Amino acid sequence: MKLHHVGIPVFEKQEDMIFIESIKVWVTDSANSKYKIEYLYFEPDSPMPAAIQDETHLAYEVEDLEAAVEGKNVLVPISEPMPGLKMAFIYDEGIAIELLKIEG
Repeated sequence: MKLHHVGIPVFEKQEDMIFIESIKVWVTDSANSKYKIEYLYFEPDSPMPAAIQDETHLAYEVEDLEAAVEGKNVLVPISEPMPGLKMAFIYDEGIAIELLKIEG
């Protein structure tokens, strides 16, 4: 497991955000942050759980996404919000954790 980013919800869109239609969220690119911060702005009709919309989360890149979620308290099951990116959210140790499998 490797830290990919820290996700922080915000209440206003920022200029450099991109929109992920499937989950109705605007995000910055954590690769542009020296501290790996990703800011998220959720549309009012986003299907994402409150624990993700309202709280900071940690995101880790994993080799085997299915194994990483097995037996965990799953908030968002494995999905592919954009080509080449599979993700899931779990709740563990009192915080939302995003697990990512990046292909390509």
